[in-house]
Amino acid sequence: MVTLRDLEAALATALETAGRGHRGANPLVGACILDQDGNLIATGYHLGAGHPHAEVDALRRLGTLNSATARTLTMVVTLEPCNHTGRTGPCAKAIADAGIGTVYYAVSDNTAASGGAQYLRSRGITTHRLDDDAAARALNHRWFLSKKQQRPFITVKLAQSLDARINAPDGTSQWITSEQSRNHAHGLRSRVDGILVGTTTALFDNPRLSARTKDGQLHSKQPYRLVMGHRELPSTLDLIRGDDWEQIKTHDVHEVIQRANELGLAHLLIEGGATVASAFIEADLADELYCYQAPLLIGAGSSSVNLPTTTLSQAHRYRLDTASNDSLTRLGEDIMLHLEPLPRA
Repeated sequence: MVTLRDLEAALATALETAGRGHRGANPLVGACILDQDGNLIATGYHLGAGHPHAEVDALRRLGTLNSATARTLTMVVTLEPCNHTGRTGPCAKAIADAGIGTVYYAVSDNTAASGGAQYLRSRGITTHRLDDDAAARALNHRWFLSKKQQRPFITVKLAQSLDARINAPDGTSQWITSEQSRNHAHGLRSRVDGILVGTTTALFDNPRLSARTKDGQLHSKQPYRLVMGHRELPSTLDLIRGDDWEQIKTHDVHEVIQRANELGLAHLLIEGGATVASAFIEADLADELYCYQAPLLIGAGSSSVNLPTTTLSQAHRYRLDTASNDSLTRLGEDIMLHLEPLPRA
């Protein structure tokens, strides 16, 4: 018999397992499967958009079971199983087709993917929501906020010196961070739907804004390239090559978000420069920060952010994203901090 203590332990394991995935268009989700005596026999997690969801991952790790055994099993999930077909199929149907007898979930899904619990019950599966959902809700507090605000999940990337400079006084900036940091950032680019820079960055750095492997090859998935600002862009810029780009002639971050929604970009990466990154941070639209910190002091030059702070109480406070698998990482000689805003009161 599965006890309350078994369920609490399974949820704790599912929450920890969820952190093996990547934040973005989809939430972090973990799942555990218990046998009839409450023993943990399989775990699963959602790696990120386009990959199997946590429930399906756990079922795959479990392997094939006969229907009689499957009916004795209990699945515990951090989020209500989805009832939606997107890049992958509905988890609720996968659970039902596998014959799992009982499902517990921590947080109800109020997005377009909702309805999984109702579907499971319609298939004769005993389904309950756990009473304590605080930890599971906190796990994805910024994802829930992005859904509530009907906008993409937004990642801001900073690459800076110890004194928070992104270039020297003469404008040189290549390279402040290590090759390992740049490779990691390319991996981040490969996971997002769109990438945004300002016209200053586009004109002075002339980035390609592509996602490349360590050996310089293009990742299979490439972000849609966006440039924010009014200045004209010459046709010789590298990022203009191809059709998957556009300029949004505005300084209003909400107009950028509106256009991103129109394009169907569910995960947006802000790469710079300082003015653009600061605008999203100031508007409390940065759902996570990746800060690549290089061990050098420049002493002058542009700062990585320019916020209109006049007193300490106005500071934007963050914490290490300890739920994730990369909250504090050494990349060559650099340190990479993966941060999230403190939860709203």
